[in-house]
Amino acid sequence: MTTRAKPLRMQLNTFYSGPQAWFFLVEDRGYLRDEGLSVEFTEGDTAANTIPKMAAGGFDIGYGDLNALIEHAAAGKARAPLAVFASYNASPYTIAVRKDGPIAAPADLHGRTLVAHPNDAAWRLFPEFCGKTGLDASSVCVEISEAPHSAIVPELLAGRWDGIFGFVNTLAAASIDAGLDPREVLRHLEYNDHVPELYGMALMASPELVREEPDTIKALLRALNRGLKDTVADPSAAVDALVKRNPAMNREANHRRLLGTLELEMSQPEGARLGIGDLDDARLQKSIDLIVRTKQLPHALKAGEIFSRAFLPPLAERVRNLARSA
Repeated sequence: MTTRAKPLRMQLNTFYSGPQAWFFLVEDRGYLRDEGLSVEFTEGDTAANTIPKMAAGGFDIGYGDLNALIEHAAAGKARAPLAVFASYNASPYTIAVRKDGPIAAPADLHGRTLVAHPNDAAWRLFPEFCGKTGLDASSVCVEISEAPHSAIVPELLAGRWDGIFGFVNTLAAASIDAGLDPREVLRHLEYNDHVPELYGMALMASPELVREEPDTIKALLRALNRGLKDTVADPSAAVDALVKRNPAMNREANHRRLLGTLELEMSQPEGARLGIGDLDDARLQKSIDLIVRTKQLPHALKAGEIFSRAFLPPLAERVRNLARSA
């Protein structure tokens, strides 16, 4: 075991929320301490914004959107982090619409008005969604709102907008926060159905950590892997660890959000084959090529420039039992 004198500075994708609960269970159960590590968590604003914050040099580790990392690196921007643990094997992005409304397919978005948070990951990937579905992006109006999703969803239902960009489980939690049952009020046009090559969230390491402290990354992933196993076995314990960080949060909504993430974004057949943390190089290359082509970025990249499995625990030790059968 190598003891690191300073805490690892970790940028989260959002404020404390259900899908991150396993990080805090790792801390509470002493798995970081067992590896000689400690982590200083910083709440974020969007998954896409994790990458520029890491590139600015303020963080050793980040939890963010793999596709935003591809865009950053392919644009030739400096200090791109390296993805070292791909937690989602299905993309979480969606355009949510009223369940009782007229929109049932991507083509139905023609002429509609959608709303997004600033720099929302799903919105950033809307050109890729349009390219794969044949929707003319110029036919869709997108408004930007900084209001919380729990305030936006009721306005969507009242007719102010026709759809909202976001993560499937984030919008479900926001609906619960607003006193609504998401299963009764929302229909989803999921990117996973229409742009299946895209991945989602990943743990990323700074160039300096990759170059100077590879053993630290391996130790961190060992600890996180233990926490993920425990979370799969007892999600409620992970939510308890999360709520300790913010007792004012809606426990029910975040518990449901965690379960939704485990059941949807982390349970594709790829996980049974590769284990949670790894990804398929051919699929990643397709997503890189799609993003580079759609956004007309200057640098073609290889999968190994975005993701490395060199730091992962052995496959036999990783979570595989989340996977749905093919």
